[in-house]
Amino acid sequence: MKDKQIEKLIKAEEVRQKKTISLIASENYVSEDVLKALGSKFTNKYSEGYPGKRYYKGQTFTDKVEILCRERALKLFGLSKNNWAVNVQGLSGSPANLAVYLALVPVGGKVMGMTLSHGGHLTHGHKVSATGKIWNQIPYGVNKDTEVIDYGELKKIAIENKPNMIIAGFTAYPRAVDFKKFREIADTCGAILMVDMSHFAGLVAGKAYPSPFPYADVVTTTVHKTLRGPRSALIFSKIDEREFDKKIDKAVFPGLQGGPHMNQVAAVAVALKEASAPAFKSYAKQVIKNAKVLAEELKKLGWKIVSGGTDSHLILVDTWMEGKRISGEEASNRLEKDGIIVNKNTIPNETRSPMDPSGIRLGTAGETTRGSKEQDMLVLAKRINKVLQKNN
Repeated sequence: MKDKQIEKLIKAEEVRQKKTISLIASENYVSEDVLKALGSKFTNKYSEGYPGKRYYKGQTFTDKVEILCRERALKLFGLSKNNWAVNVQGLSGSPANLAVYLALVPVGGKVMGMTLSHGGHLTHGHKVSATGKIWNQIPYGVNKDTEVIDYGELKKIAIENKPNMIIAGFTAYPRAVDFKKFREIADTCGAILMVDMSHFAGLVAGKAYPSPFPYADVVTTTVHKTLRGPRSALIFSKIDEREFDKKIDKAVFPGLQGGPHMNQVAAVAVALKEASAPAFKSYAKQVIKNAKVLAEELKKLGWKIVSGGTDSHLILVDTWMEGKRISGEEASNRLEKDGIIVNKNTIPNETRSPMDPSGIRLGTAGETTRGSKEQDMLVLAKRINKVLQKNN
């Protein structure tokens, strides 16, 4: 590489990744094949539009890549092309969610999403996000005592507020979501049901977590978390008389984006094929096994685990609990110094600032990719406990 400054930084990052344990729930490690696709000559091609309807010539192979990516996305989740469509051009999860709202919710309309401190995402209508500035969020959260979704309360909120869209999904909610109940609630108030499965898409693909597809109208997901692919996004939509698929395609392009990143689309196609292999099912199940063991061991060591455990790849730990009083910022700093990478995170009924909240979020997807099993999680829990207890 001629640019020695960048080459040095790339090598330094490679070393950092090798030397640290990553428990960032939204990160994973891609294969060499995914990296090759990302660095391919498709980087050079501008492809505004969709297959067969591009604004530039020279699209013979970009069209084939995009069509193949769509086919693999539908096949991975067991979807028929007669009933479901998928847009594979989203640059990442946030613009993908924004595209869905632009397509299906009138400006100033209501989107009902989980509140940020209870595990929701910024793009589920939070006030600092464009989704909260253009649309009105109707927030829902978890039960104060159980720290899990109260579907009775959720139904009550939906009936009272009549949102245009209800969003099921999370960025920091460790439990399985009952999509059937979300469907029933959406039907009671005439709302569109969108599921953001960005965090658990790989677990759904691996048959280790409930699938939203039998119940949702629209499903969005990133590809770089449990799906173990590049930074990108997919938007699935039911094909029916409402024409959600056509509206979403127009919202992505020309509504929000110009030409898709075709090297990225190629890399997504590679990742989707990898996720369709039998070994991926074993991987997805191991991710959850590891998370359950890590959560349970931390609990045995005296830490409060939000909701009491996990059904997915992620764990929320209350580090500001009585007797500990370590802020999320301090906890994540201490762990990073010991080579364990986590992120600070708000917890339900948060009393502190989001910049220095009461907890940390842990995830097992990345370390499971590296081969970690249950025994490794037991050792890791003890190491985390030792680091956090130091000087306390």
